[in-house]
Amino acid sequence: MNLAPIVLFVYKRYDLTLQTLNALIRNYLADNSDLIIISDAPKTEDDLIRVKKVRKLIKDVKGFRSLEIIERDSNLGLSGSIINGVTDIVNIFGKVIVLEDDLLTGKFFLRYMNDGLNTFHDSEEVISIHGFVYPLKIQLPETFFIKGADCWGWATWKRGWNLFEENGSKLLNKIDSENLKEEFDFGGNANYYKMLSDQVKNKIDSWAIRWYASAFIANKLTLYPGKTLINNIGFANDATHTKIQINYNSPLYQDQIKVEKIAVEENRLAREEFVNYFKEIKGGIMKKITDYLRSKMDFNLKKLR
Repeated sequence: MNLAPIVLFVYKRYDLTLQTLNALIRNYLADNSDLIIISDAPKTEDDLIRVKKVRKLIKDVKGFRSLEIIERDSNLGLSGSIINGVTDIVNIFGKVIVLEDDLLTGKFFLRYMNDGLNTFHDSEEVISIHGFVYPLKIQLPETFFIKGADCWGWATWKRGWNLFEENGSKLLNKIDSENLKEEFDFGGNANYYKMLSDQVKNKIDSWAIRWYASAFIANKLTLYPGKTLINNIGFANDATHTKIQINYNSPLYQDQIKVEKIAVEENRLAREEFVNYFKEIKGGIMKKITDYLRSKMDFNLKKLR
């Protein structure tokens, strides 16, 4: 199997980075995979010690076919670091698996990602593969497609990332001109339009909302697993904005997800369940999740990390 390189973005959260690495090392295919770790530079003097501690940790990482560490000399912020890092790596290798330092992976996450990348390599309608799925109330298919793209443990090809539009104003204007706001917000139950509007107004600096909007406007699909292979552990006690417990993680699935060639079309039942989930938590957990995402990606405001 032609395995995709893994890129892991880290900053100053030692404990979460350690947990993320320990889970990733236990993955099937880890020892045959190339790992690239990108460490952003400290934004302030207060961050310097913590960044150095994380950089010392990643230098001792073993268990992968190869390890490359890229230490930024200046702080790009999460958005800049991810956009630049993914662009550089996907241009070299043609495909990439992307993780951040607060994501626990199930043991077959890498297998699922590589199977997805290989199975749908030639399917132009498919923009990415995603490892996380919300705790929905029905049993979902083994895999399914949803329109758009996502950001918690994902993979793409160069042809997919080439569609990423960095200019949020262009994306917002397209959504407005084609009256896509309600669909973009899953029937008006998510806050994604507001996130994109805030990005355009420079209130936040979110790469993820632009990635979702880019895929959505291009009418592209992302493959999801029926059971989650990712748990987000970033809602931590040291978080500036979200010192809370949020019920958005399902039990981390530790068995293999079988990836087969399925019809390349949005699964309407799965989309309805996404809508129902957002509707149920609207104004409550959904607001907290989007506040978390906004604060984590916002490097013009007080940061989460």
